[in-house]
Amino acid sequence: MTGHAGKGPRMTGRITRRSFLNTALAGGAAYVTLARDMSAFAQAGPIIIGHHCELTGGFASWGYWHNKCALAATKLINEGGGIGGRKLELVTEDTESHPATGVRKLRSLVQRNNASFVTGSVHSGVMLASIPVATELKTVYFSTGEATEATSDKGTRYSFRTGTDTYGLAAAGAPWAYANLGKRWTIISPDYAWGHSHYKEHKAIIERLGGKVNDPIFVPLDAKDLVPYLSKIPQDTEVLFSVFFGALSVAFYTQAKSMGLEKTMKMYSVSGTIEAIAPADLKGAAEGVYIVENFPRMVKYKDDAFHRQFIKLIGTDDVDGRETDSNRVNAKSHSWQSYENLFALKKAIEASGWKTKKDDKAVIEALEGLQMENSIGFPQGSKILRKEDHSGMIDCYISRVENNELHVKKKVTKEELMAQLPPRVDLSKEAL
Repeated sequence: MTGHAGKGPRMTGRITRRSFLNTALAGGAAYVTLARDMSAFAQAGPIIIGHHCELTGGFASWGYWHNKCALAATKLINEGGGIGGRKLELVTEDTESHPATGVRKLRSLVQRNNASFVTGSVHSGVMLASIPVATELKTVYFSTGEATEATSDKGTRYSFRTGTDTYGLAAAGAPWAYANLGKRWTIISPDYAWGHSHYKEHKAIIERLGGKVNDPIFVPLDAKDLVPYLSKIPQDTEVLFSVFFGALSVAFYTQAKSMGLEKTMKMYSVSGTIEAIAPADLKGAAEGVYIVENFPRMVKYKDDAFHRQFIKLIGTDDVDGRETDSNRVNAKSHSWQSYENLFALKKAIEASGWKTKKDDKAVIEALEGLQMENSIGFPQGSKILRKEDHSGMIDCYISRVENNELHVKKKVTKEELMAQLPPRVDLSKEAL
């Protein structure tokens, strides 16, 4: 599936076609200036950015929001004059939440649709399969999934991520959870890259702190009945760390609740487990669960004009992240990346003076160490794209489900995280 954004009225800055015509009819020097600006916007040719998005398949409930956020960013950028005076054209391909399909669609974005840059997949399997292909095609690829390998041993000079990863999420939440929830852990997750990565990162921290991590319980992606897997959880477990998504999340929460697991152990997780799901829709099954969020779902915990403007742009409320004209719930801890990635590329393209693909080296160098200040372009908050591993250093939040709402209990700043997260690789030294 291929879609093109930005087909509404052409705009340059805040100048609509109507205002341009009104000025032209009025005559004067302004006519010449406006004519020149609009001509440049139209004639320089668009900058095509691909969106590698899960519109269907297991991650479709997330992909809907990644697509909506990317479209909102595209509209805002074009209304502000585009990128370096050129129109941004967003071209979207559906990965179908499948690695092999995702690779084929990535090639289509670059080779058929001429995308110069790509904001990429939130599905860790698709993301990790795509990075070698993007590198082969010499195309900057922004991952939005969390498997740390994308900005570690599987990363390249072309791979970036504005959001955090399993390495960062473990550092943000595991020490607090160890101190406050319990010291003997069991980890249950889907049997794929994201879950395996979380297990590895959390196990390392808990054991370093002196805790015990039981053998992991990996669940097939097509499982419907989780009771056989939940029954394997050791009785001495103090903290049950779960990593699921979509329908598997619903099955986990409801079936764990029916078994009364929360009565004997603390339930701990990351935002992906409850992405695109309102706690109220689980009818109390998630009550008391601790969640590490990448962006507070409740606006009051990061209450600023940029955050409020962002949720207005994408049409959600300030409590559940629910779409104002439907029952959909924003996958908010991840979908902001497809929005901010476009502004990060705009910032790097304009700073480097990029005109064509031959200038990609300058864009990559501009992205390495890029600082992004909290603004309408970066509503999640100020952050840095670390030079060495191309990883986003962001604020994280430890929240708890209380009365069917996600209430922040602790903010972990990007500065605190950077002190705990030395880069494991230096991708900036790779030749281009």
